[in-house]
Amino acid sequence: MAIGWELYRSFLAVLTEGSLSGAARALGITQPTVGRHVAALERSLGTPLFTRSQTGLLPTESALTLRTYAEAMRNSVAALERAAASQGSGVRGVVRITASEVIGVEVLPPIVAQLREAHPDLQVELELNNRMQDLLQREADIAVRMTRPTQRLLIARRIGHVAVGLHATQEYVKRHGVPETTADLQHHALIGFDQPTPFIRAAGKSLAGFHREAFAMRADSDLAQLALLRSGAGIGACQVAIARRDGLVRVLRKQFSLQLDTWIAMHEDLRNSPRCRVTFDALVAGLQQHVAAATR
Repeated sequence: MAIGWELYRSFLAVLTEGSLSGAARALGITQPTVGRHVAALERSLGTPLFTRSQTGLLPTESALTLRTYAEAMRNSVAALERAAASQGSGVRGVVRITASEVIGVEVLPPIVAQLREAHPDLQVELELNNRMQDLLQREADIAVRMTRPTQRLLIARRIGHVAVGLHATQEYVKRHGVPETTADLQHHALIGFDQPTPFIRAAGKSLAGFHREAFAMRADSDLAQLALLRSGAGIGACQVAIARRDGLVRVLRKQFSLQLDTWIAMHEDLRNSPRCRVTFDALVAGLQQHVAAATR
């Protein structure tokens, strides 16, 4: 027997929100409706999906197993809706872009603004996080990535290297001086991460002393680190192009220099989609300008 998508949608909402009431608010439907959907799905699948606890509804092992498949269904439905909304002549509909926090907040807005000026019927969704969204599962239409895409069936365009260096505000270096060696960093307030990622571990090899225990201020949000850096709180990593735009001072140029290989990718099935094609081209042009700004 075919199971309606709305049952899986309610199931995912309960998984995310942890309660029927939270799921109902998220979906904009009533709590009894969510309860009926979950109960109907459990009957259809022949297995319980949640158990009640003092803190809410806890997913069973079956629910956790089904989650990946239900999320893939949700992504396919969202991609279908984006494709349907773009039907007709001209560039129109919804395009979903995924990028890191810093690229999404500091680099993409003027690109998106210019794109929308040229194509006012285009709607842009930005999914900003440092997790790589799966384009094959249609979590997004286009991705800006700081590593070369390895999945087949993707169209990828290399933009170049985004340079990253250590920076501080002019006011900070006036107060505390400029470090001349990596050993001097122990006398400065450093801004960095709390929990290391594989990228951070690889990058850390290029600068001894730039590690978690040395940081006076820690945050896993790249935007939080950038805000601390701009406030004059200390020395931290920043894309060179952004630092130049903000008038930040680069320190230890020879000792610390990272090059992030930057790519734009989309599923090859979208190559003939007007909304995705013009967005892809706009991102390529805009990010190439961003990369070039660091070399001027």
